[in-house]
Amino acid sequence: MIEAFIFDVDGTLIDTNDFHAEAWRKALAEKGFEVAFEQIRPLIGKGADTLLPEFLSESEIKKYGDELADLRGEIFKREYLEQVKPFPKVRELFQKIKADGIKIALASSANEDEVEAYKKIADIEDLVEISTSADDAEKSKPEPDIFQAALKLMGNPPPKNVLVIGDTPYDAEAAAKANLKTIGVLCGGFAKADLEKAGCVEIYESPADLLENYTKLLEKS
Repeated sequence: MIEAFIFDVDGTLIDTNDFHAEAWRKALAEKGFEVAFEQIRPLIGKGADTLLPEFLSESEIKKYGDELADLRGEIFKREYLEQVKPFPKVRELFQKIKADGIKIALASSANEDEVEAYKKIADIEDLVEISTSADDAEKSKPEPDIFQAALKLMGNPPPKNVLVIGDTPYDAEAAAKANLKTIGVLCGGFAKADLEKAGCVEIYESPADLLENYTKLLEKS
């Protein structure tokens, strides 16, 4: 029996992945690191602590890591946040879940202030009981810290009664480390094969597709 859903946010509920990749590209370039958008885009879904080591040395991260993470956030909010839209049917999906008495948590590698802004954009502020962000985790996805924090805030329900919904392989990898099953969605731009390889037990197109197949979701416990 499903007691709770834990949703990733970027690329799962709202269409932000390309914006985040471009914000990272610009932040890195501003500090003298030329990295192509195409190199960054497949890593969106990771937090700064696991993304930056793909491009920077340990000494460069020590010197510039915090600045880059802050700069990425500033660029994203300044240049892209106003353009962010939710995927269709997010509110309707959440309303359906809540009507069944099932808990909803958000678990994002984004910063807390970004998650709060996303809830407003998706019009789900009144439907979300628990939100965790990069601020609640020592390590970001693909490590399990964020999902473990969400479970704790929900009162530690049995993992078999919780489903994760995410759009990246890093969601599935992190969830598996917390003994959680993941339903993948393709709206974040990752390939179906990559989500399957990472361990997603089923894959849908989008929140609208999840809503249409909601009864099937509840059979995944």
